[in-house]
Amino acid sequence: MDFPSVLIVTMGTIGATIASYPADLLKSLMSTVKNAFVSDDPDLLATVQTIVSFAEKARREGLLALESDVSELKDEFLKKSIQLVVDGTDPELVKAILDTEIGILETRHSGNKAVLDTAAELSPAFGMMGTLIGLIAMLGNLEDVSRLGPGMAVALITTMYGSMMANMFCIPVSKKLAGRSAKEVVSMELMVEGILAIQAGENPRIVEEKLKVFLPPKLRERLAKKGEDR
Repeated sequence: MDFPSVLIVTMGTIGATIASYPADLLKSLMSTVKNAFVSDDPDLLATVQTIVSFAEKARREGLLALESDVSELKDEFLKKSIQLVVDGTDPELVKAILDTEIGILETRHSGNKAVLDTAAELSPAFGMMGTLIGLIAMLGNLEDVSRLGPGMAVALITTMYGSMMANMFCIPVSKKLAGRSAKEVVSMELMVEGILAIQAGENPRIVEEKLKVFLPPKLRERLAKKGEDR
């Protein structure tokens, strides 16, 4: 363990990353990183079942009957989608609004991912910089041969710290955020497809078949079993 080497890598990487991005993006990064580890994946099966139940109710009682269910929804995107339909918004406009929201979400997530990708690029560079500083200090004391080995070890450990920071934190968290974002986008696209089908007055069975394409095979089997039990 070499404390100056740790400082060179961590403070250098953090400082250069802060200089690369606006403050508002950096402020949201910590909560985004936290959500990558503590938030749950979207429950696609429950979402499909909810939308199909809405399709059945809308077919029986009309679209306005869904207004009483909006306040009970926890998902803000689904709540907004239902409200647009209940308010009688044109289907093309509904799709445009919801697609825009999905696009903005993807942009926001890609911005957070870019910060971590930048840190992953910079940390090995600062590790190498620390190694060069160590080598310069070592070469300044060539008259003492016994200090060459320990000096080289201290110089090289900074490169290791930079590589560890990139490969054990920044890159894995960046990939995790990308995976989370992809799952969230799939869930939102599922909602858009279902809501537009409800607005078009399609049969609930057709709505269910449309939404099945968003589910992995195991969830499709579970949905089929629940359908048989009904």
